[in-house]
Amino acid sequence: MRQKILAGVILGVVVLSLILVAVLGSRTGPEGRRATGEQIGLIRIEGMIIGGTEGSFFGLGGAEEITAQIQEAADNPNIRAVVLRLNSPGGSAAASQEISEAVVRLREAGKPVVVSMGDTSASGAYWIACHADAIVANPATITGSIGVIIQTTHLTDLYDMLGIETETFKSGPHKDMGSPDRVPTPEERAIFQGMVDDIYAQFVAVVARGRNMPEDQVRKLADGRIFTGRQAYELGLVDQLGDLQDAVRAAAELGGLDPDAPVVELGRRPFFRDFWGGLSSLLRPQTSWLLTAPPVEQR
Repeated sequence: MRQKILAGVILGVVVLSLILVAVLGSRTGPEGRRATGEQIGLIRIEGMIIGGTEGSFFGLGGAEEITAQIQEAADNPNIRAVVLRLNSPGGSAAASQEISEAVVRLREAGKPVVVSMGDTSASGAYWIACHADAIVANPATITGSIGVIIQTTHLTDLYDMLGIETETFKSGPHKDMGSPDRVPTPEERAIFQGMVDDIYAQFVAVVARGRNMPEDQVRKLADGRIFTGRQAYELGLVDQLGDLQDAVRAAAELGGLDPDAPVVELGRRPFFRDFWGGLSSLLRPQTSWLLTAPPVEQR
């Protein structure tokens, strides 16, 4: 009994220590933040891109927090260039626009921006990438997915089967448009399609301007399909094939920095990434691990 209690206490101390390390690490930032002199800023945009500030806690790309990190890079006189590390399937169009405008302001402040694409940098993430000075992708990166999607779910048949009835009071005929309680009317379908077409036109314009391509050429590629990094390079959607270090070197060159200039990572690391990363490294057996391909996601 005493051994079980002791083991429980030890396990509790280990878990508490990992939590403290994760929390303190997310607050104080990486070691590079204390570097002095000319630096390259590194900002990570990971997971689904959403509005608000809550994203980083769950490993999502919260637009307000990311734009704050970009503004921090713009205000820091030591940061001369910035690398955006994108590993995202996309997400909210409005949130992607907010981040994109922050990137534009960063460049206007005289800070060159290089995008480094990780596993996936598609849809809204590619929207953001088009505002950078240069895009570097791995040959196997999943990118593209230039397009817009709105989905609704109809549950009327299920409700009928379960005997569920809904009653809606609304101020106008379209106030419950997209509700799962009913099928959209022909007029509402046209409204939805009009929204999709408008945002799609904005997306095409962003790609055309950012990649210096005619809009009709962009539209031939903007049918929602995804590309590998190598395919995107051949089509002119990215500038260079390479990894994060290649992007850092490109940023150093654009910023007139020494190739060995320190890299400072801005923003807090997601708590769960720190916690589970530390826990798994503590409990992981010292054996070889199989490499498996990540699932292809797009939004």
